[in-house]
Amino acid sequence: MQKVIFKDLGTISYREAWDYQQKLLQQSIDIKLKNRNLKEGHQPLLNVRHYLLFCQHPPVYTLGSSGSSDHLLLDEKGLQKKGIEFFKINRGGDITYHGPGQIVGYPIFDLEEFFTDVHRYVRYLEEAT
Repeated sequence: MQKVIFKDLGTISYREAWDYQQKLLQQSIDIKLKNRNLKEGHQPLLNVRHYLLFCQHPPVYTLGSSGSSDHLLLDEKGLQKKGIEFFKINRGGDITYHGPGQIVGYPIFDLEEFFTDVHRYVRYLEEAT
């Protein structure tokens, strides 16, 4: 059974949450690379940690790789006037809004240790909400 570390980050800017996710991801990659370089039969030096981060964000829109800025009702200057941040990020999907009172969950898992099928993982996430 895999252990998942839950972290409540409280209210945090999208940029800070993104940077933290990238840091955790890089730690996992580094561990996996070190373990893969071990000679056959040796125990892994460390196990990859799995995280589920919870937080809230000040108003922010994110645009995924299949989205279009044309789908925003305001241009970037209009968003800035209202104090709403905007980020183009490397995830799938279109536009997503996050704001105060909305709990956001970010799973940082090594899927090789849970599923071999990413689509199955996504279906499980969808069914859990």
